[in-house]
Amino acid sequence: MNLGNLELSILFPAFLAGMLVLATHVPLGQQVLNRGIVFIDLAIAQVAGLGVTAASALGFEAEGWRVQAAAVGAALIGALVLTWTEKIWPEVQEALIGVLFVVAACVELLILANNPQGGEHLKDLLVGQILWVQPQQLIPIAALYAAALLVWFTMRKWLGQIGFYILFALVVTQSVQLVGIYLVFASLIVPALAAKRFAEPLRLAVGYAVGIVGYVLGLVASSLFDLPTGAVIVVTLLATMIVAALLALAAPRGARATPAAAVAHAAE
Repeated sequence: MNLGNLELSILFPAFLAGMLVLATHVPLGQQVLNRGIVFIDLAIAQVAGLGVTAASALGFEAEGWRVQAAAVGAALIGALVLTWTEKIWPEVQEALIGVLFVVAACVELLILANNPQGGEHLKDLLVGQILWVQPQQLIPIAALYAAALLVWFTMRKWLGQIGFYILFALVVTQSVQLVGIYLVFASLIVPALAAKRFAEPLRLAVGYAVGIVGYVLGLVASSLFDLPTGAVIVVTLLATMIVAALLALAAPRGARATPAAAVAHAAE
């Protein structure tokens, strides 16, 4: 691989985008895993994508505020619907999340059915275009994520269900447009799974480490072998998670979660 100026000028903004996504998705992903609502990110991301698709079909500019408003509005509606269903039908919440995802995806396909560029648009939403991120795009997203992290680490106990879903929807809406639905899901769940068997004080650090290594390896591998970057990062995140899981087995007792602690943590 020739890491000349041109390659670095593409890889570095993509790396920064990945680090921004991980900054919020690692702690939120651990909460999603603890709540047992693993596919919420896919559902909210798909609903946000539906908002983008619908606004684009109406002729609004892809980078315009109307498209952003449509994405955020759709994600917030999806979040409020899931908040309501969790209160009235909690025993089947995961199934309802799956239904929301499938319905949103099908409506999006219907909107794109007669669009000659529909397939490419759908691919961009799913796999993302992280390599084409521009540095100026990252400034407002960094500000939003910083505010989200401040709220999460200082006010998490007072957010409640509706607060969590709204915060989650706002973050995921931006992430899905930045890196695609698949990478949003992997960034949330894979680091959380990798950290699950480590002691509680280590989980956040392990999650961030797995995410950072996975993104770096994915960006380098995609450049080396000229493969789709988002898909490669998903695979390298999985590989890094496997290594972390093996390290957890070999870690000192104090660094590992005991079975009782893991069960209790999952029930929170």
